[in-house]
Amino acid sequence: MITLNNVSVSFGERVVLNSLSLTLTERRIAVIGANGSGKSTFARLLNGLALPTSGEVIVDGLNSAKKGRELRRKVGFVFQNPDNQIVMPVVEEDLAFGMKNLGFSKDDIAAKTDEILARYNMSDLREHPAHLLSGGQKQLIAISGVLVMDPAIVVMDEPTTLLDLRNKRRVARAVAALPQMVITVTHDLDLITDYDRVIVIDDGGVFADGPPAEVIAAYQELMA
Repeated sequence: MITLNNVSVSFGERVVLNSLSLTLTERRIAVIGANGSGKSTFARLLNGLALPTSGEVIVDGLNSAKKGRELRRKVGFVFQNPDNQIVMPVVEEDLAFGMKNLGFSKDDIAAKTDEILARYNMSDLREHPAHLLSGGQKQLIAISGVLVMDPAIVVMDEPTTLLDLRNKRRVARAVAALPQMVITVTHDLDLITDYDRVIVIDDGGVFADGPPAEVIAAYQELMA
């Protein structure tokens, strides 16, 4: 469970999020809103990449401002551009990178690498240069690099923005199959029609919150 208690975020005099109080428990939650609405800042609050100016973010009892390291082990974050997340030159080295930092054994690293590559039919890419992959392959490797560290919650910031339709569908299927709680920030309304809950962030606050059909309709009216 994630709880935001009266959370505000400011950068200098600019208020990005203002007095948000939310409890997030559903398995699939989407966050939508116009550019500059505060939704990406909201996403970064959930694993401590951003901290509240006031209020608190609590994830399974962990306060993001006090327990950031533990929080980031619990909440994985997938960035919009996978090139910002892929740090090693070869696919298997990139998947191993985070696990090595967390002290996983060599056997565990090998087993988890095998499992995640097989899951997404990319075993033949094990020794492939990571930055020469297609956009869809890169995004799946970025997602895989998070999943191999066994987070309880996965936060994704615009996971399909740079992808063509085939790869959008491939990533959507991958997300749908995840056992973890997933919170997705997106402009891709087709991606989230079967989610459990959709939240619209507008002008630093919650404009709408509820089932996808109802909330997406309200958002489309807002943007008209």
